[in-house]
Amino acid sequence: MKIAVVCAAGREGSLLVKEALQRGHEVTAIVRDGSRIPKATHALVKDLFDLTYDDLKGNDVVIDAFGAWTEDVLPQHSTSLKHLCDILSGTDIRLLVVGGAGSLYVNPQHTASVADGPEFPDIFKPLAAAMAKALGELRAREDVRWTYLSPAADFQADGPRTGRYILGSEELTVNSRGENSISYADYAVAMIDEAENGQYIGKRFSVVGE
Repeated sequence: MKIAVVCAAGREGSLLVKEALQRGHEVTAIVRDGSRIPKATHALVKDLFDLTYDDLKGNDVVIDAFGAWTEDVLPQHSTSLKHLCDILSGTDIRLLVVGGAGSLYVNPQHTASVADGPEFPDIFKPLAAAMAKALGELRAREDVRWTYLSPAADFQADGPRTGRYILGSEELTVNSRGENSISYADYAVAMIDEAENGQYIGKRFSVVGE
């Protein structure tokens, strides 16, 4: 497959590039900073907001690994995703989005989310709200072949790659030990599996480590 990873210089983005390369895919790493290009088949140095359809055409899948953490740029979760959706609107190119866990539901009625819980840190609530807003806007797009993958609540940057994980849907899922965690590396495994299999087009799903 031909896979483009947007924001490929980040910790998750670089692991997505690595995982796809290891499986023999043709990978284009798209980065804003030319000094931080991960090993890939091709590289494109360009800001996400400057990307055009011509930059992405020919790919089977585009993976959006964008992240914004400070309050002044949190709205870019929505604006960056809208930009990518607008570029890919009406095409067969699939858009896979590295999502957040705060919007996962904690009840069958889907009226309460992880971020609503009393134990959810206040410092992360603005980020969770921004990402939930972007997900809601993505759900309204019927012109894009999108997929949104939420990680476990405990998303471990330096955890090992085991190659094993448990799939969940819209609700917070725990493993046999009652844990809800996954490494960045195993999340990358799940994302590239979805890129290959296309089981969740037009849906959000989640993943947790075994």
